[in-house]
Amino acid sequence: MVKKIVKKGDLIGEVIKNFPESAIVMLSHGLNCVGCHANELETIEEGAAVHGLINEEIKQMINEINQIINKN
Repeated sequence: MVKKIVKKGDLIGEVIKNFPESAIVMLSHGLNCVGCHANELETIEEGAAVHGLINEEIKQMINEINQIINKN
């Protein structure tokens, strides 16, 4: 099985479209871009910065997303 990997440079909208369960993780970290129209243009890193997340928090969020999408 090929491991799926989400990176901080991926567009928020694309990640949610491909891995809907990632939205729960993003919201739990305060990344409210999930429902925003800008999520088609913003990367996870850009959206997280707008919402005040620091690099360590972004890294943790990405790790949680990758754990969830590779759980099955």
